[in-house]
Amino acid sequence: MSPELLGKAIPIILGAFALLVVAYLILNKFVNKKNTKFVASLTDGTKIKKFNTEIMYQKIYIILVKVPFLRRYVLKIRRRLEIINLGDEYLTRKQAAQMITRAILVVIPLVIVIILFTKGNTILTATLLLFLLFFVETLLSGMVDKVDNKLLKEQIDMFAEMRHAYHEFNLVEEAVYEVAQNDELEVSKQANKIYEILIADDPEMELEKYYDIAPNSYLKEFAGISYLTKEFGDRKDKDGASLYLKNLNNITQEMQIEILKREKLDYVFQSLAMIAALPILFIEPVKNWSLSQFAFTSSFYDGKLGFVVQILLIVVTFICYILVRKLKDNGSVDTQRDMQNPWEQKLYSKKIVKKFIDKIVPKKNSKEYRLKTKLMKESATKLKMEWLYIDRCMYAIVGFIIMMFVFFQLHNLTIDYIYTEAKADFDLLGNMTEKQAKKADEELKLHNKYLNKYKPDKGTTTDMIQKDLLKEDYFSSATDEEMEEFVKWIYDDLKTIQNEYISAIEVLVSFGIGAIAYYGPIWLLMFQKIMRQMEMENEVMQFQTIILMLMKIERVNVEMILEWLERYSNIFKEPISKCVNNFESGPWESLEELKNDVAFPQLIRIVESLQSAVEKIPIRQAFDELDTERAYHQEKRKESNERLISRKSMIGKIVGFGPMVLLFVGYLIIPLCAIGLLSMMDAFDKMTTMAM
Repeated sequence: MSPELLGKAIPIILGAFALLVVAYLILNKFVNKKNTKFVASLTDGTKIKKFNTEIMYQKIYIILVKVPFLRRYVLKIRRRLEIINLGDEYLTRKQAAQMITRAILVVIPLVIVIILFTKGNTILTATLLLFLLFFVETLLSGMVDKVDNKLLKEQIDMFAEMRHAYHEFNLVEEAVYEVAQNDELEVSKQANKIYEILIADDPEMELEKYYDIAPNSYLKEFAGISYLTKEFGDRKDKDGASLYLKNLNNITQEMQIEILKREKLDYVFQSLAMIAALPILFIEPVKNWSLSQFAFTSSFYDGKLGFVVQILLIVVTFICYILVRKLKDNGSVDTQRDMQNPWEQKLYSKKIVKKFIDKIVPKKNSKEYRLKTKLMKESATKLKMEWLYIDRCMYAIVGFIIMMFVFFQLHNLTIDYIYTEAKADFDLLGNMTEKQAKKADEELKLHNKYLNKYKPDKGTTTDMIQKDLLKEDYFSSATDEEMEEFVKWIYDDLKTIQNEYISAIEVLVSFGIGAIAYYGPIWLLMFQKIMRQMEMENEVMQFQTIILMLMKIERVNVEMILEWLERYSNIFKEPISKCVNNFESGPWESLEELKNDVAFPQLIRIVESLQSAVEKIPIRQAFDELDTERAYHQEKRKESNERLISRKSMIGKIVGFGPMVLLFVGYLIIPLCAIGLLSMMDAFDKMTTMAM
């Protein structure tokens, strides 16, 4: 710490200490009063004497909800935790407060480090602080995912206990009640909720409500199978085993496969997001190292081109970071986002905005509208068409503003470089000597003096500058060549400064960047669509497991199977929902339409089997191969997950390491080689001229 800063800090610290002492004395005097002692004696023994973290987090939660900026993050986490904790307000508040507190403890030191590290570089400081927000999002999302994964692992233990309880009681509701008594597992709350559903007066209605709040599809399957078994009774399979327990085993296997998949994806992507963002931290160190080792590179790093490459590197890093997040999240919908009244809807409710957006949104039933609607469905976004176009307009406006700011900064950077960059000779692989530096400073002061003098006058000539320079003592012994070179230096820089203003071409370029940014949300939806297509095979295999569980239950029909598939579908939800809605008007025709809507061979085979079950054969016979080929499908599912993770890993590594490659190749190696080559050519030209 500098002496000046230390001198300012000491009085502040002493003042704060004095205030604490005064506050302590006043408080001590107040506590010692008789009335206070009497009240304290009445409450003695009713308060918790030891420090209690449970109460502390409840108090922290109340404080965090009142802070405007932090409130947004608290509510986002709540939406996820409420589903997992099933209305346990105390636990939800505690976990939300824990996560936000941990994030704050990480963020505050990082903010201090960023401010000290950037040393007044406004653009770099703003960029790093903005990236810090992304890291907070990632950190909080990771914490919630841990809670979700923990719940999934507890479900495996719960199902193991469920099998033992079912053997003992031979009644589904009694077995679920027995499992729900284990308070050590958080999943017991889910089991208790399912038990309440099973004994309710209208269990079917309560089950439908539970489907909307269940933390994952496996608990939905468990609740559904438990309800069907209670309603229609259990039956023995051909090998004598309980069909209900066999279905529990199928769900357990699905969960085990999902846990392995999540763990592998976490392992593959655990550092890729950090690697994608790291180049932002190395921009300044790379620049400083290059300038300290090769002083001739200052023309690049302190000039326009270096600034442009720096901005490009920041933009590429942002894009790659977002894409890596999307890859890890399987291109899924952001479940944390509140879609009831998002900022797009608030903006759209303004009359002026609504009028403008309604004009640019494609008309319904037009080709463009159908294409956009199809893309939105295939990417599983919850955005409405109007919200999408608000996003597109905001991207365009932000792109235009950023580009105009970049051009403005480029002009300021050029002027600042002219006023601060000394003109002197030095070795190619080193810095100026002390004598050279002193001479360069003197010349720079004279250079700046005459720049300020002639800057307002656009009619300045070299003769006018030379005439004034001859009056300076510094040039009393200068040669004609030195004088001519110095005059040219001032004149060239003067014309450069006079022409540094926002031009019409730069405004047009900014509009062009805004037009490109206008397509950003569309490209993001396309990327999500590609990521979801990778998950198609995985979802169809889940359908096979659901059908395998349902096909042996009495009274199960094709319509019920379609309803279950709709409930657990994600990628194919839209066409299956359409089929369910049209089923009563014609089962065969609706299934035929479903075949036409989906272009995935494995799902088409399932639909064809459903068509056979509608008119020709029983469901059990239509899907008989699923039972006989169960082991094969399990292995195929594992192999499919391996291929999925492998593909995502390859794409993730390319995207994640892209910014790092750009940093070292585009921001370090190419400038060094190019400027070094030009400097050497210039030095050879001078040597040739001197020899002649």
